[in-house]
Amino acid sequence: MGLNRNQFLQAMGTASLSMWIGGQADTNQRISVYQKPIKPKSLNQHSKIGLVSPASPVYDSKDFDEMIEKVESLGFDWELGAHAKDRRGYLAGTDQDRARDLMEMFINPEIDAILCIRGGWGCNRILPYLDFDVIRENPKILCGFSDITSLHLSIWNKSRLHTFHGPVGTSSWNEYTERNFRDVLVSGDKVTYLPQKNGQDEYNHMVISEGITSGILLGGNLTVLCSLLGTEYLPDFKGAILYLEDVGEDVYRVDRMLTQLKLSGILSNISGLVFGKCTNCDAGTNSLSLMQVFEDHIQPLGIPAYYGALISHESDNSTIPVGIHAKMDAQKGSLMLLEEPVIV
Repeated sequence: MGLNRNQFLQAMGTASLSMWIGGQADTNQRISVYQKPIKPKSLNQHSKIGLVSPASPVYDSKDFDEMIEKVESLGFDWELGAHAKDRRGYLAGTDQDRARDLMEMFINPEIDAILCIRGGWGCNRILPYLDFDVIRENPKILCGFSDITSLHLSIWNKSRLHTFHGPVGTSSWNEYTERNFRDVLVSGDKVTYLPQKNGQDEYNHMVISEGITSGILLGGNLTVLCSLLGTEYLPDFKGAILYLEDVGEDVYRVDRMLTQLKLSGILSNISGLVFGKCTNCDAGTNSLSLMQVFEDHIQPLGIPAYYGALISHESDNSTIPVGIHAKMDAQKGSLMLLEEPVIV
């Protein structure tokens, strides 16, 4: 049974709580890779969603209003984090306050799931202030993408809680995004993800290397993942299916980051690679193409790989469970969950 708010505060004590919100949580907390993973409970009609801003702020109040309307139209109740509207330059308030909001949502028994309002930058900065043991003792859905990649990877590494790389509160929430979100987090379906159709029987994806493989799903935004290299928050990618996406990065930067993943040993450990989309990743003059970069770095690995999954900064955004076992077929461009992502 998870801790409620009062139990949490009593357990930590005044001095410990002061350290948590004003200093740093114990950075030596580490969950064994052999500890059993935890699935959160599914969403239901009138589940209460905690809305937090762990990274950058929302600058236009209209975006907040539209987000609230969307959450309500999805059939959920909501609660806004105390500092969700704070602004400190390109951050949504201080590191301690953003961490406090996230932890408060985990320990609040009335909150069923946590939806990050937007990405941007800042999640790495709050990692030292999170209590991963408390998060594990209070499992619930956490959803978001882009900079939220930091939270997904660190929580999986230290808490072994399945979180969800998916839309944020201010996403466009089109038909595909909403349907996939419900299939995964409400129905708990073993979803099969496919690229957009390019005709009646063909899908719009590019095969980097043919093959079929399986493994747990780990990944997220390429830039953010690389920012965790060399830290204690990055999980072991051995045997994983690595999924990636990015936006606004020139091809040479994608090349640089894939080189970094290769030199760090991550690429040689994965069983497969799914690159969603690199939106507005321009080649420019005298540049290699994106596919040439994939051919240089991915094809020599001899693992199944493809480009074009609906994992991106674009309107169609899949909800991908972190750490769940899946099977991929590069030729078909398919990614199929092999187990239920939530407890229904």
